[in-house]
Amino acid sequence: MSNILFIGLGNMGYPMAGHLASAGHNVTVFNRTASRAEQWTLEYSGGFISVLNTPLPHIEYVMLCVGRDDDVREILTGSHQLLQQLSAGTLVIDHTTTSALLSEEINQACKERGLLFCDAPVSGGQQGAINGQLSLMTGADSNSLFENVKSITSPYTKAIQHMGPCGAGQKTKMVNQICVAGLVQALSEGMFFAQQSGLDLNQVIAAISQGAAGSWQMVNRHQTMIDGEYEHGFAVNWMHKDLQICLTEAAQMGIELPITQQVDSFYQQLQQMGAGHYDTSSLLYRLQQQNNAGTAGE
Repeated sequence: MSNILFIGLGNMGYPMAGHLASAGHNVTVFNRTASRAEQWTLEYSGGFISVLNTPLPHIEYVMLCVGRDDDVREILTGSHQLLQQLSAGTLVIDHTTTSALLSEEINQACKERGLLFCDAPVSGGQQGAINGQLSLMTGADSNSLFENVKSITSPYTKAIQHMGPCGAGQKTKMVNQICVAGLVQALSEGMFFAQQSGLDLNQVIAAISQGAAGSWQMVNRHQTMIDGEYEHGFAVNWMHKDLQICLTEAAQMGIELPITQQVDSFYQQLQQMGAGHYDTSSLLYRLQQQNNAGTAGE
C-alpha cells in the first residue's frame, strides 16, 4: 500500500480520497477549509495536515482535485511551495481541469526537482466519484508512468486512457466539455419545444431516449429538468470556467468553436441571473425564464 497526499476535498475529491483509503492506502488529506479535512478523517481511515510548506519525506503520490489553474499553481509552485517539500521520485497526479499550458508548466517544474507529473482530468460527475466509476483522460510522458497512474487510481476509476504526453489529458477533457455543452443546450431546446407544444415531456423522453437522440444527459437529467431541480451536479460556474479554457485553447490554435462560444454566453447569462450555482442542465431554466419575461411584457 502507498503513502498518498490528497489535496482538495470538494464534491469530487472527498469521495475519491475515500476510495483510496478504503482500498488500504495510507491517505493524508489537505483542504483549504480545514474543517472539511477533519470531517473526512471521521469518515475514513487517514489523517490530515493543515499546511503544505513543510517537509513530507514519506509521500509517494500527490493527487490534486482543486478548482482552477491558479489554485494548482499556488499549491505546487506558489505560496505553498509543495514541490520543494517532496522527495525525488514522488508522482504528482493532477485531476483538476486546467489549461494544457499549466500542465506543461508544472511538468517542467517537477522535472527540475526530480519529480514525476501527469495530468489526469476526470469525467463522471459527483455520482461517478461517489460510486468509484470515473473516467480518466491521462497525459503522461511515458507508458510506464501511465501504468503507474492507472494502478494507483483504480479504486475510483472505471475507465482510463493514455492520451499522449503531458497536456494531452487536459486537451481531451476540453473535447469532453465542448461535446457536453452542445448536448445540454440541444436537450434543453428540445424539452422547451416540447413544453411549448403542449406535449407530455415524460412521454416524449420515453419515445426518443432509446433512439438517435438519446444521450447520458437525457437519461440522467431529464426528470430533474422537468421538475425544475438544478441544485445538484456540475455547476454553471465551473462549466463556464472550463469552456473558457476550451475557447482560449482554440484561439491559440487559430480555430473557431461557434456553438461552444454561444453556449458559454448562455451560461454567463445564467450567472447574471444569480443561477451560477445551478447545474449545467439549467440551460432549460434560462429558456423558460426568457419566455416568461417575454410573455409578461406582452
